[in-house]
Amino acid sequence: MKALLFICHGTRLQKGRIEAEHFVKQCMASVDVPIKEICFLELAEPSISQGFKACIQKGATSISVVPVFLLSANHVKIDIPKELQLLQSQHPEIEVIKGRAFGVHEAISHLLWEKITKRVASLSENTNILLVGRGSTDPDVKRDLEKIASNLQQHYGIPSIQACFLTGAAPSFEEALWNSQKSYDQVIVVPYLLFSGLLINGMKLTIKRYLEQSAQDVALCDTLGLHPILKDVLLTRIKETLHTKEFAIF
Repeated sequence: MKALLFICHGTRLQKGRIEAEHFVKQCMASVDVPIKEICFLELAEPSISQGFKACIQKGATSISVVPVFLLSANHVKIDIPKELQLLQSQHPEIEVIKGRAFGVHEAISHLLWEKITKRVASLSENTNILLVGRGSTDPDVKRDLEKIASNLQQHYGIPSIQACFLTGAAPSFEEALWNSQKSYDQVIVVPYLLFSGLLINGMKLTIKRYLEQSAQDVALCDTLGLHPILKDVLLTRIKETLHTKEFAIF
């Protein structure tokens, strides 16, 4: 019997965990698979192990794993496969198939533009957009976020946009924010984050400290959140995973 196991990142904030569960459950309702479970990589429960075993207890013989992550960093490439490898070694009779993160997807440009235009009425030539990712030492994360920024700029003719990061890659969000002061009247900060959590709270504090020393106009957009476009992208990844015949690469 086939099962879908959704792995979210996890957060200490209950609001973020509830948002993640609500989003995944919306997608679950559109997929005809007998067993569907949600779990978290860290900071929340159920854990991956608990979610995996819940699938088995319900009769799963094949588990398709869908990482609910925006980009494929070390969590998706290393941490999750390592955990799944251990679980599969304990349950060798279970087929385990691992899907892809959201990655670079054309539709996400339209979602980001909607977030921007919802926050500000118009953009001028002196507006700089900062697309802020979580960050990673994995160079693919930097490359992919820069590609997403480029897609957004090309689709909507944005005069200036820059990808930056909260950790693990350069430029940092704080560095990019201060550098914007030199050439731009307005900065629009677009968090490339799925849901509420400690990271968005940290961004708000960084902006607050910045505005204490700068008269520049800074607008912070909402996280990507429960959006139909994001749901469609996840459903695409789910369908890919369900139709693949390859085992996860461990």
